[in-house]
Amino acid sequence: MSETAVDQFADLASGTRVCFRDSGAETDPVILLVAGLGEDQTFWGESFVESLVSRGYRVITMDNRDVGRSTFVSSPPPAIWRQVLARPRKDAYSLADMAQDCVGVLDHLGIDRAHLVGRSMGGMIAQTIAATEPGRVLSLTSIYSTTGSTKVGQPARSTIRLLVVSPDAKTRTDAVRAHLRITQHIAGTAYPIDDAAEAAIAARGWDRSAGDQAAGVARQIEAIQRSGDRTAQLRTITAPTLVIHGDRDLMVAPSGGVATADAIPSAQHVVIPGMGHHLPEDLVEPITRYISGHADRVSAGGNHVEIS
Repeated sequence: MSETAVDQFADLASGTRVCFRDSGAETDPVILLVAGLGEDQTFWGESFVESLVSRGYRVITMDNRDVGRSTFVSSPPPAIWRQVLARPRKDAYSLADMAQDCVGVLDHLGIDRAHLVGRSMGGMIAQTIAATEPGRVLSLTSIYSTTGSTKVGQPARSTIRLLVVSPDAKTRTDAVRAHLRITQHIAGTAYPIDDAAEAAIAARGWDRSAGDQAAGVARQIEAIQRSGDRTAQLRTITAPTLVIHGDRDLMVAPSGGVATADAIPSAQHVVIPGMGHHLPEDLVEPITRYISGHADRVSAGGNHVEIS
């Protein structure tokens, strides 16, 4: 992340402690970045954050609960059979709870309204904030995410097979290997990954983890499953919305992006050829340009970025 951004903590009324970083000028409009399943805030990458800061935005990143340096909840992770059958435990938290963590960070910082940007599960969380806390949202950008409907946005069979045969990481080396294996598979056809950079990302994520990574991911999956099909909720979103998806996504099928854009009134849908379920360095500039262009246009009284 930015050299000036350091880990800070917000102790929320719910009992959750959220680790966050704050980059850019305090007087600039705010973009809140919400990361995906099992990703801590550093997975956005320094260049992504710095690109948005250079475009005139104050950027807040955060570790969702059960990842990074935020609270790892005390409830047991769901058994494998519960995950397979989508039968969450009664004590499972939901995407709505994770959305309130985000709002709690904004409250902690005294920020009334923000532009929301979420990727994958983070997109689901950002969508939930936009639906339940419309007064807090200036704009929404949902990146390779979906609606929760089992009819759309499902992982490819090859991805499911890879996830099923991958054992839980027990060491830092295991975590790096697992990250490289899945990222190589889902990164898309046009943007091969930088193995060294991705290994560093995974190693840093392992080092920053305050709890059992595998258990945390299982509970986050459970939150998605507990929240179910959110299509009806998405139809209530009033914030100007930009949906970004790649056409080679093997983790969240492109149909998830289509369904998201169809559900949210007046949403604009951008499909990036060759992009998978990954934000490579080569896409930092165009994607941050889309995000900032969308936010700029909303701030100027319009609804969407003009797509050339």
